[in-house]
Amino acid sequence: MTLRFFCILACQLLLVFACTQARAADVIDITKAEIQATEEGYRLNAAFAFDLNHELQDAVQNGVKLHFTTEIEMTRPRWWWRDEKAVLSKRTIGISYDVLTRQYIVAIGGSVPQPFNSLDDALSLIRRPARWLIAPKDALKRGETYNVSLRMFMDRDFLSKPLQVNAINDSSWRLASNKKTFLYRAE
Repeated sequence: MTLRFFCILACQLLLVFACTQARAADVIDITKAEIQATEEGYRLNAAFAFDLNHELQDAVQNGVKLHFTTEIEMTRPRWWWRDEKAVLSKRTIGISYDVLTRQYIVAIGGSVPQPFNSLDDALSLIRRPARWLIAPKDALKRGETYNVSLRMFMDRDFLSKPLQVNAINDSSWRLASNKKTFLYRAE
């Protein structure tokens, strides 16, 4: 009786462990995040690591355009009042598949869409975006330290309404990163 109980318990623990490992694959990892001061202003240099699960790959292959939004917020701590929000910026990148040309199309904001022959090549532009201008030069006070919060997620708000309902109920449509926080001293 006790041996059977321990076998069942061991099987349940293995099942729980396998489910948590499968769930961990649906996370976007922020592998690099740094702010660089340039003549135009402050730019974000970031890199992300993720793969689309089978259901999202099928959705793209069948004409669903997926959007990935990157959000960055920079606040300056103040002891006498709430933190000052210096920068709050978002950028959305869309990926779709064109059946006629058999190419993946990646569009960043309002820029010209870029075609790619493979899904991995198209995702590389999303994983390592170009240095993005997040704030003009005068947005930050020189010498002050700012708290930076960065995250990326698949934005389900851009999906059509029937797909939004499905995406809310289906965990395979929840692809997001945890917030990465770090300090930045303005130059």
